[in-house]
Amino acid sequence: MERPIAYPRILTAGDAAVVVEFGNEISPEINARIKTFHDILKDKKIPGIMDVIPTFRSVLINYEPAVLLYQDIVISIKETLQESGNVSETKKRIFRIPVCYGGIYGPDLKDVAEHAGMSEEEVIICHSKEPYLIYMLGFLPGFAYLGGLDPKLAIPRLQQPRKRIEAGSVGIGGEQTGIYPLVSPAGWRLIGRTPIKPYDPDRKIPILYEAGDYIQFDPITKEEYEIIEKQVAEGTYQCQIIE
Repeated sequence: MERPIAYPRILTAGDAAVVVEFGNEISPEINARIKTFHDILKDKKIPGIMDVIPTFRSVLINYEPAVLLYQDIVISIKETLQESGNVSETKKRIFRIPVCYGGIYGPDLKDVAEHAGMSEEEVIICHSKEPYLIYMLGFLPGFAYLGGLDPKLAIPRLQQPRKRIEAGSVGIGGEQTGIYPLVSPAGWRLIGRTPIKPYDPDRKIPILYEAGDYIQFDPITKEEYEIIEKQVAEGTYQCQIIE
């Protein structure tokens, strides 16, 4: 009989990286532990650690072997795990993202509504009713993998992906929803678009949010979209963040 795996566990990933696994499933509880560990370790600014990258169920730590020995990074990881285990709760940030649903911004909203057996308005209400947890970032800079989509809105990806969609497009693919931060090809069903920039290389912090944060979609009109779009271009728009 195989012994159960004890988490968290520390694994090597080549000669310049370490993975800390917190479990074997995707869950808000594991994500909360990952965020706490990530934030504490990153704040330590340990010389030799190049990057700390959270994923669905683990944290990847890239380090410089010429500066930091493997045994020393393991000691730092164990100390951080001890510290993070003593933290009762983490700070929660909810980013309110304005979205204009349907029309030219969401050409697939009608298809999603028909697939779900809802009206387009019901889809909008359902999609924007609860905050979504950001489990991890990837694929494109600032692309957030969100958890919490209502199962009624799940829909297969397009059989023929679009070659180009605009930055800010909000889509549904399978059981996931998210925002495309850059112009790119896409196979998800597009239901709306946000005028804000999840990723802006000219911003002091280019990516708007982090893994462990939440996104709350706020429906807006086409007129409101154009006003916010102008404010973003002028650099006067401030995304609302609830802590």
